[in-house]
Amino acid sequence: MSKNDLNLLYKGLLLPRIAHSEESLQYLENFQVKDDDVFAVTYPKSGTTWMQELLPPLLNGGDLTSVQTVPNWDRVPWLEETRAAALLDKMSSPRAIVSHMPYHFMPATFFKSKAKVIYIARNPKDVAVSSFHFHKMANFLADPGTFEDFIDGFLFGKNVFGKWTDHVKSWRNPELGDRILYITYEEMLEDLQSVLSRMLTFLGREISAEALDHVVSIGTFKNMKNNKMSNYSLVPEDLMDKKKTQFLRKGVSGDWKNHFSPKLDAKFTAVIQEEMKETNIRFPWDEE
Repeated sequence: MSKNDLNLLYKGLLLPRIAHSEESLQYLENFQVKDDDVFAVTYPKSGTTWMQELLPPLLNGGDLTSVQTVPNWDRVPWLEETRAAALLDKMSSPRAIVSHMPYHFMPATFFKSKAKVIYIARNPKDVAVSSFHFHKMANFLADPGTFEDFIDGFLFGKNVFGKWTDHVKSWRNPELGDRILYITYEEMLEDLQSVLSRMLTFLGREISAEALDHVVSIGTFKNMKNNKMSNYSLVPEDLMDKKKTQFLRKGVSGDWKNHFSPKLDAKFTAVIQEEMKETNIRFPWDEE
């Protein structure tokens, strides 16, 4: 199938047709955001599944039941996807919701609400590598072609969800004030307990030290990889071919160094720097 058949164009943004429809995007636009809703926002392949693992126990006093019994896509649904309408209206507050949408694509009620946002950014080189491998296994996404071709599409917004730089910049919006917490995937890898403590403070929640230890434990890559409610093993093989690669592949920082040639690295870095030069946004990986 062609890229056009597999994807839906929404306000200039390419979205995978398998999980998005005209109806789901209408639902997004009309969604009634509550003041105690919590959104985890990511550009794809930046820690979304991780947040679906961590947010429920942080919001419900450390209870791990949903993490062990409910698939991640039903546990913390995507606001823009087709399953949202059947799930979000029935969820008890506070609702944990994920989204890949840029800031200005959020529903009108979001901007008037007090809902909080945790924005997770990841080194875009690792994001691109992870996305490339995901495109190879996911039969509902276009064939990625060569790595170099895929990187071109990634840099210039020709792949699903548009440019990484556009997404990151859109969410650095001063209008959000203290409603948003910025964290990085790399910080989570380095010291998950510290990041979770920051998240609890930001959300105004408390759990016991013992419960926090348990949340840290279920949030390790090894335990998530073994959790069938989180590792996408429930998805049929004809949609995601696990023989090609695992959905939870490595969960590391710096894997891009195994994929980028020096020439491609220089090109990628130059494009990202040019796109970000008018901003004051700085990331830990900028010095690498």
